[in-house]
Amino acid sequence: MSTATEPRATGAARRTAGTGRRGGLLWVVWRQNRGMALGLLALLVAGGIGMAVQRGAMAGYLAEHDIAGCALISTDPRCEGVREAVETFRSTYGNGFRLAQMLLVMLPALTGLFIGAPLLSRELENGTHKLMLTQSVGPLRWLTAKLALPAVVVAVTAAGLAAGYLWMWRSGGQETLGAYWYSDSGFLALGPVPVAQSLLALAIGTLTGFLLRRTVASMVVTLGVTGVLTFAFIQVRQYLLPPVTTDFPHGGTVPDNAWVLWEGSLTTGGDHLPRGTCSAGPGMQECLVAHHVDGGSYVVQHPAAHHWPLAWVEAGIALALAAVVTAVLYRAVRRQFA
Repeated sequence: MSTATEPRATGAARRTAGTGRRGGLLWVVWRQNRGMALGLLALLVAGGIGMAVQRGAMAGYLAEHDIAGCALISTDPRCEGVREAVETFRSTYGNGFRLAQMLLVMLPALTGLFIGAPLLSRELENGTHKLMLTQSVGPLRWLTAKLALPAVVVAVTAAGLAAGYLWMWRSGGQETLGAYWYSDSGFLALGPVPVAQSLLALAIGTLTGFLLRRTVASMVVTLGVTGVLTFAFIQVRQYLLPPVTTDFPHGGTVPDNAWVLWEGSLTTGGDHLPRGTCSAGPGMQECLVAHHVDGGSYVVQHPAAHHWPLAWVEAGIALALAAVVTAVLYRAVRRQFA
């Protein structure tokens, strides 16, 4: 009787042991990262509540004073005499709004610095990874388990905060808040960009930590690399989509929410004369006459309609870079522990 049931019991024990090993890896990863995960989720909840309160207060002020869409200087007849109300709106709600914006701007760097860089370097520096790799856990499986939880929590947190910021930003209006989509900090805080940049910073920090195997050194290098990449994105952003050139032969200007790249004068033949060709000074008028400038102007700009295409293109580039960095990381881990 016992002989008949023994194989089944042995098989069940083996299945249980296998499940335990799988559960053990996930449990260890959770124990190692639960502080990070709970901290980010707490940040998401606190940030979401703060943005909702801020958004409600801003919407109430705008409705009470009827200044939605009014800038400090506006050509809209409805906005005449509201300069003081707009100034009060900006001084009252500007600090809270900029705080939320700065949080999203800094989130990628903080992710790479405090989550990505120590993720593997701490274990490699202390040698604790050896215990996990000797428990029938392959190096790629170990790496996947280490990366999965931080990546999911970072993506959820960044997406939630970006959605709350977008909701608040839209309620305040670009003109009334003075926070235009094309500003460096504004673009980095809106839409998919902070999510993609945070995942890229996580991948860079993790790869750096694996290669250097020193936590402090990895944090310093990660901060430098993410800073350089952020600066590079700012420099190339205007070239991600072809800009629009608008001629104003009889005067005029583009909307306030257009991202003006450069401008100049129109000649009588319809050619474009960049600003600065005729420098200010005694000979400026003679220079303009020599170039047949007739008083018209032109503007090269990204209209507000370009915001989301530009954001998705930049986010796509960041995600592609994150995928490349992650692939390099997997290859390095496989070669190291093969």
